Amino acid sequence: MIALIPLFPLIGFLINGSWYAFVQAAPGRRKAGSGITGAIATMAILGSFVVSCLLFLQLQGLPPESRVLEQTLFPWMTFAGFKLDMAFRLDSLSTLFTLVVSGVGTLIHIYSIGYMSHDATPGKFFAYLNLFCFAMLMLVLGASLPILFLGWEGVGLCSYLLIGYWYSDPEKASAGKKAFVVNRVGDFGFLLGMFLIFTAFGTLDFEALRSAIVHGGHAALPEGVAVTTVTAICLLLFVGCMGKSAQIPLYVWLPDAMAGPTPVSALIHAATMVTSGIYMVARLNFLYSLSPTAMAVVAAVGGVTAFFAATIAITQKDIKKVLAYSTVSQLGYMFLACGVGAFTAGVFHVITHAFFKALLFLGAGSVIHGMHEEQDIMKMGGLRAKMPVTFATFALGWLAICGIPPFSGFFSKDEILWLAFSSEHGSVLLWGLGALTAVMTAFYMTRLFTLTFLGKPRFSEAHGEKHGHGHGHGDDHSHGHAPAGVHESPFSMTGPLQVLALLSLIGGFMGIPHMSWLEHWLAPVIPAHQATGHVAAEMEWVLMGVSVAGAALGIFLAIRLYADLELPRQFATKWAGLYRVLFNKWYVDELYERTLVRPIHALSQGLWKNFDVAVIDRIVLSFGRASQWSGQTVRTIQTGSIQFYALVLLIGIVLSVGYLIYGLA
Repeated sequence: MIALIPLFPLIGFLINGSWYAFVQAAPGRRKAGSGITGAIATMAILGSFVVSCLLFLQLQGLPPESRVLEQTLFPWMTFAGFKLDMAFRLDSLSTLFTLVVSGVGTLIHIYSIGYMSHDATPGKFFAYLNLFCFAMLMLVLGASLPILFLGWEGVGLCSYLLIGYWYSDPEKASAGKKAFVVNRVGDFGFLLGMFLIFTAFGTLDFEALRSAIVHGGHAALPEGVAVTTVTAICLLLFVGCMGKSAQIPLYVWLPDAMAGPTPVSALIHAATMVTSGIYMVARLNFLYSLSPTAMAVVAAVGGVTAFFAATIAITQKDIKKVLAYSTVSQLGYMFLACGVGAFTAGVFHVITHAFFKALLFLGAGSVIHGMHEEQDIMKMGGLRAKMPVTFATFALGWLAICGIPPFSGFFSKDEILWLAFSSEHGSVLLWGLGALTAVMTAFYMTRLFTLTFLGKPRFSEAHGEKHGHGHGHGDDHSHGHAPAGVHESPFSMTGPLQVLALLSLIGGFMGIPHMSWLEHWLAPVIPAHQATGHVAAEMEWVLMGVSVAGAALGIFLAIRLYADLELPRQFATKWAGLYRVLFNKWYVDELYERTLVRPIHALSQGLWKNFDVAVIDRIVLSFGRASQWSGQTVRTIQTGSIQFYALVLLIGIVLSVGYLIYGLA
C-alpha cells in the first residue's frame, strides 16, 4: 500500500493535466471551473491521507524495533556493481511527514477550490498542485538518497511552475525563475555530498548507511572513514538544505515566492518544500551526530537566520511578505534544534509550524480574497467585524506562533529554546538568539494582527464603490485601495481554516516535555535527546517562564505601539536609517544583484559576443559559406548546352584513355 501514497496525487496530476492539455486548452472549448478539477485533485490527495492513516495505525501495532514497512517496485539502476531499487520505506519519521503533507495538503486543496474560483485555468493549477504533493511524498518515502533527491528536484520544479503560475506578469515569472536558480545552487552541494557518501560508505540506502554507523544504539565512525570526510558530507548536504529550506545565504527566493497564488504559499511554506531540509537532516541524524563541527554550523546558521529574518519581518507591509519572512525565521528555529542535537524537537516544530503557518497563510488569503486583492496591511484595519470567522481562526494561529500556552507553537518553541540552552552542543548565545527572536516574532505577528483586524478601517469606501467587485484571481493583483463590500470568504475557504485552528490549539500536546508521545514514537529513528547533567532541572521552568514573558512582552509592545499609527511613524522618522535598512531587507538582494547577477550577466554577454558569435558562429558559418561557394562554382559548368556536355565527355574519355596508355607503358 505504500506506493499508493504518492500514486494517488500522480494520478490526479495526469487526469487534470491531460484534461487541460487536450480538452480545456483547445480553441473554442468550454473551460472547466475550479469545482470539477478541484474535486479531482482533492480526492487524489485525500486518498493519500487515508492510506497514510491506515499505515500509521499498522505501524502503531508493531513493536518499536520493528516499526518499518518497505515496498520495492522495480530495479532502478544497475551498473558496475552498483544496484539501486525504486523502493519506499515507511517508518516512524516518514509516516509523520506523509500525514502532515497529505493532511494539510488536503485542506489546502479544498481551500483552493474557493480561492481559485475566478481563475482562467484551474485545471492547470490543480495539476501542478497534485504534482507538487507527489514529489514531496516521493521525497519523504524514498528508501535511499537518490529517490529522496528525485523528490527533492521534483518539488524544486513544481515550485517554479506554481510561483510563476501567473507568468504573464514579469514580476511573477521572475520570482519563479529566481526560486529555480537559487535552489540549483544548493542542489549542487547536495549532489556532491551524495557522491561523497557513496565514496566513503559504498551505499546510498538509508538503512545500509545507518547499519554501517550505528552499533548497539550508538553512532561510531567506521574504520577507514575520517571525521573530516563526515564533516564535508554533512556540510555539503546542508548547502542543499540552505537552498530548499531558505537559510542564509540562499534564503532570498522564499520571500519572492509570494508572487504565486496564496494556496501555493501555504503549501510551500507550511507542510512541504521548505521542510524537506529538516527531514533530510533528521533522517541522517546518526551522520550529523558524528561531526561536532557540522552540528555547530547548522546551529549557528539556523540561529542567525531566525534572528535576521525576524528583523526584516518587523517593517514589511505586505501581509504575505511578513508571513514569508516569518517562515524563514521559523525554519531557522528548526535548524537550531537540529544543530544542538535536538532532532526530535526540530521535527516537532515542523509539525506544529505546518498547522499554524498553513492557517496564517490561508487566513491571509481569505483576507486578500475578501479585500479584493489588497495585500497592504496599512490599508486594512477593522476586519474583525466584517470577517469574523477569518478573524477568530487567524487569532488562534497568531497566538500559536507567538508561543502562548497552551497553543501548539508554545510547546515546540519552548522545547527548542530549552535544549539550545541545556544541550551539550548548545550555549547561552544560541539560547539568547532564539529567545530574542521569539520576542520579535510575537511583536511582528501582533503588529500584523492588529493592523489587519483591529482598530478602524483604513481603506477608502468611496474608492471601492467606484471600482466595484469581481476582481479575478487570474488577473493582475493590484495593490490599490480595497473596494467597498468587504466580505467573509465562502465555507470552502473558512472550513479548512477552522480545522487548522483546532490543530493549532491542540497539536502541541503530542510533545509535552517529559511525557512526550512524539519522542517515544521517533525513538527507533531518532535517539532521545536530554539536557546535560550540569544544568539544574529547575532551570527548565525558569526558562519556560522567560519564554512566555518574552512573548507577552512582544505582544504588549506591538499593541501599545500600533494602537495609534502616529507612534510608529515617529519611530520610523527618528530611526530612519535603521528603518530603511530593515524595510529594504538589509539590501541583500541589491548586494547579490551587484556582486553576482550583474557580473555573471556581463560575463555571459561577453562570452556570447566575443566567443560564441565571433568564434563558434564564424566557424559554423564558414562551413556553410564554403559549401555555398563550391556549389555556386560547380554550378557554372551546368550550362544546359548538349554540345558543351559532349565536349566535356570527350575530354574525359581522352584523359581516361591517356591514363590507361600511360599505365600500360
